Amino acid sequence: MPLDIVPSVCPHDCPSTCALEVERLSASRIGKVRGAASNSYTAGVVCAKVARYAERQHHPDRLAHPLRRVGPKGGGQFQEISWEAALDEVAEAFERATARHGPETVWPYFYAGTMGLVQRDGIERLRNVMGYSRMYSTICIALADAGWVAGVGVKYGADSREIAESDLIVVWGGNPVSTQVNVMTHISRARKSRGAPLVVVDPYRTGTAEVADIHLMLRPGTDGALACAVMHVLFKEGFADRDYLARYTDVPGELEAHLETRTPQWAERISGVPEASIVDFARLYGRTKKSFIRVGYGFSRSRNGSAQLHAVSCLPAVTGAWRERGGGALYSNGGLYRIDKTLIEGLDALDERTRMGRLLLRSGLRKLPRSLDQSRMGPVLTGDKRDLGDGPPVTALLIQNTNPAVVCPESNKVRQGLTREDLFTCVHEQFMTDTAKMADIVLPATTFLEHDDLYVAGGHTYLQIARKVVEPYAEARPNHFVICELARRLGARHRGFEMSEMEMIEETLRLSGKPSTAAFEQGRWLDCAPSFEDAHFLSGFGHADGKFHFKPDWKAVGVDHAKMPLLPDHARLIEEADEEHPFRMVAAPARSFLNSTFTETPGSQARESRPSVMIHPQDASRLSIAEGERLRIGNRRGSIVIHARLFDGLQPGVVVVESVWPNDAFEEGIGVNALTSADAGPPKGGAVFHDTAIWIRKA
Repeated sequence: MPLDIVPSVCPHDCPSTCALEVERLSASRIGKVRGAASNSYTAGVVCAKVARYAERQHHPDRLAHPLRRVGPKGGGQFQEISWEAALDEVAEAFERATARHGPETVWPYFYAGTMGLVQRDGIERLRNVMGYSRMYSTICIALADAGWVAGVGVKYGADSREIAESDLIVVWGGNPVSTQVNVMTHISRARKSRGAPLVVVDPYRTGTAEVADIHLMLRPGTDGALACAVMHVLFKEGFADRDYLARYTDVPGELEAHLETRTPQWAERISGVPEASIVDFARLYGRTKKSFIRVGYGFSRSRNGSAQLHAVSCLPAVTGAWRERGGGALYSNGGLYRIDKTLIEGLDALDERTRMGRLLLRSGLRKLPRSLDQSRMGPVLTGDKRDLGDGPPVTALLIQNTNPAVVCPESNKVRQGLTREDLFTCVHEQFMTDTAKMADIVLPATTFLEHDDLYVAGGHTYLQIARKVVEPYAEARPNHFVICELARRLGARHRGFEMSEMEMIEETLRLSGKPSTAAFEQGRWLDCAPSFEDAHFLSGFGHADGKFHFKPDWKAVGVDHAKMPLLPDHARLIEEADEEHPFRMVAAPARSFLNSTFTETPGSQARESRPSVMIHPQDASRLSIAEGERLRIGNRRGSIVIHARLFDGLQPGVVVVESVWPNDAFEEGIGVNALTSADAGPPKGGAVFHDTAIWIRKA
């Protein structure tokens, strides 16, 4: 009997957003998951995590029924209740909180546990209709977005499928072997067919760096210095395309003069990359016109992250690589799709509320609803007035698609806040996560295979539809169901609350000027790729003057613009190592986890073994640390116990903790984000996970 192969889309927080083929064994069970071979980006490839998705889909620990807390917060003691009772309790708690403090005391909180627009972003509709506190989304891409748009002007770039036509590929600040495997497919094609070298710029020897031809192993937070030194060589040795610079960039003369002192020797002192290696790479990049930079997210997650990413984005503008097919750069194609999310997010309700708020502001009666920084959940929940202003405390939370007790910075503060007795928390989840354990009500959620959704992507150009593959497990319900049911109980009025997922998808496509799902190729995807000329900005960059900006208008990008360098530079904003905290730590993604997803599956757990801190053998010898030894690492924010892993694939003074492990995987029940800071990176905020100074002692 032939297998029933059903199309779907990977929902996880990865730029690839892979087109999938799923073996459906019955109405409630799946088998293997593969990449769709007929999709020109996915090209039949999918990461090992998702290939094993049946392990997660049918995991015996999936949440099956709504639960009410019966013991102390965080104690994990719950009893089963009905969906009706659970939703009634949540609505009543929100109403009580609002009656006491006003609607801003309720904070709907979410992120990218699913990247589907209907299931992920529908929570915004409830927020906007009810006037709850808004959420400023900063935990992933705020710093990177700011850096890219400052120079390029729009959020897209060269088509990633062109990598196969490149003569040089530079992966800067990313590890696609672990986090975006499809990029490696197209890199492999270029290496095999064209002999294209692969260069990786990263603070440690990742899986991608291991297979690279060149690895530029720099200190964390010094990418801007390296990029400037490369540009110094490009100008000095005649690799700069002066015709392109004059036509397509703003201040090439100022940039060249500014870079006179940004020499490879200068960059070596800052980055630790040898001068000769910088010069060799610059010459390779300069003489190779078909050079493609795949810009990663990792090096943007630093206090100087926006400045660093902007500096790297300048490179193809100096050489004119944008002229070539297989040349240029890509950070994200998120700006291509132009999806009108008015219906999904209830933006019409927000527009009306904003209009009325402005009228009231003029009369001095009230201010607009506040926006709370997602990455600063710990300070928010512990009453930091820098976040709350003169508004009320947060006393009610609705959490979907994220696990902030593990993934947020300053997790000691997050845990302190979540255990407040005056805080009511509802968590809608697939598993009993660290955050769910601290909830008052836990609701079982569907996986992506159990509901309908619409997906955009960052790493490619396809807009995709995913329809339900199997029936929901036990009493699991989609996000859309929960939002609509709460809206009904709270008296929230919006037509989106009355529609099915597919009705919302079809209407959103119409509002966005897109064809209906029936017109999608194979009923699955629509390629939104722009022309070569537009994707390579030969018809102009995204700024009003049509030029790439070496000298960005940072004031237009974010309010904290005064800290930004006028031209590409090493912005000295990072948490520097010092006598008390002599090590710089990067909290990088583990290959078998995806944020805190897949940490529950036996296959991923076996592959990762246990949390460890990678430390250079020289540092280990100096501190008399042996392989596998228990260490305590920490700073003023907290400390954790973790095992040593001696590793020469990083510079002395740099350590790496691959995560995100659940808190209970650590000896004292708290994970690596106890050490990371909730500081907001300039100019417009953003989490700084890879910008942490620590000390190391024997446990």
